[in-house]
Amino acid sequence: MGYLALLFIVVPAVEMTLLVELGSRIGGVGTLALVITTGVVGASLAKRAGLDVLRRIQTETQQGHVPTDALLDGAIILVAGVLLVTPGILTDLVGFACLIPGLRGVMKGAVRGYLARAAAKVEVVTPSPAPWPQEPFVANWPPKTRQGPVIDVTPEPPPSDRQV
Repeated sequence: MGYLALLFIVVPAVEMTLLVELGSRIGGVGTLALVITTGVVGASLAKRAGLDVLRRIQTETQQGHVPTDALLDGAIILVAGVLLVTPGILTDLVGFACLIPGLRGVMKGAVRGYLARAAAKVEVVTPSPAPWPQEPFVANWPPKTRQGPVIDVTPEPPPSDRQV
């Protein structure tokens, strides 16, 4: 619940406080223009960075490499794009920070560490002993059939088609 409270309560409250303070200093029209400008410029930069990463992913894949680094870049750029189109000062600052390659490298290191810790917690459990015979197809061959009366379901031709 802590992270959700931060995401849905604290961040919007801080954003509103910053926007109100900024509006009192530069005016409502200036604040609105700033929010729209950062959204448009940020979306454009995120799109360009995303297309560059997509080209890197394609190149690395064609060379037979797994593009893990480029995929992490793409995920961070996606988050940046979402943050940049969200109205606010704090989200815009974090979004622009995600687009700076040096800072994105630091973020990738943090994401890698988180994923490594999460993967270390995964435990795979297999049933023992196996719940099926070692040779399932041989043991159950031939298949069991049910015997019963044979019913002919072939339709009879209409009376006009019968030959006399």
